[in-house]
Amino acid sequence: MGRARGGVDLLFHVQNAILQTLESAALVAAMLSAVVSRGLCQVVTQANLRSIPTFASFARTFTASTPTCGGEKENDEASVVTHSQLKTMLTNRDIQLFDVRDPDEHQEGRIPQAVNLPLGVLEESLQLPPDHFEQRFKVKAPEKEDGNIVFHCRSGKRSFKALGIAHQLGFHKARHYKGGYSQWVEQEGN
Repeated sequence: MGRARGGVDLLFHVQNAILQTLESAALVAAMLSAVVSRGLCQVVTQANLRSIPTFASFARTFTASTPTCGGEKENDEASVVTHSQLKTMLTNRDIQLFDVRDPDEHQEGRIPQAVNLPLGVLEESLQLPPDHFEQRFKVKAPEKEDGNIVFHCRSGKRSFKALGIAHQLGFHKARHYKGGYSQWVEQEGN
């Protein structure tokens, strides 16, 4: 009877050891899956932001400690400027409004006071020395602490990408006009 009891105890300990190993393996697999999917998600997001990323922007993607794909939530109210807020900022001339559409789109119609800063050159432009930025765009260079930086595009998608780039570069107070030029024309006319 003692031997049978010892065998059952041994079997119980072996079963527990196997279960713990399986639980540990499952945990490791889940962690690896999360890391791989986050990495893939960030690579896809970065590829969407720019067709040819610089090494710095590529490295920044993997060092950012953002828990969600893309790093930002498109509907984050703190990052969105409404139509009425935009009108107030424009009326008060308290805005650095950047149109991230292509130059031909900007020429076809634009929001007053908007400076064309196409998405494809945004990252490099925000890293220019202030005097070079001012020379190129004919406006004061934005500073990282500025709370009046607003990006816009046609419908909010490119301006949201621009917002992500700006935030990664340290312009944490920058926002975007989610409605874009389409909403502006709908509300204000051309």
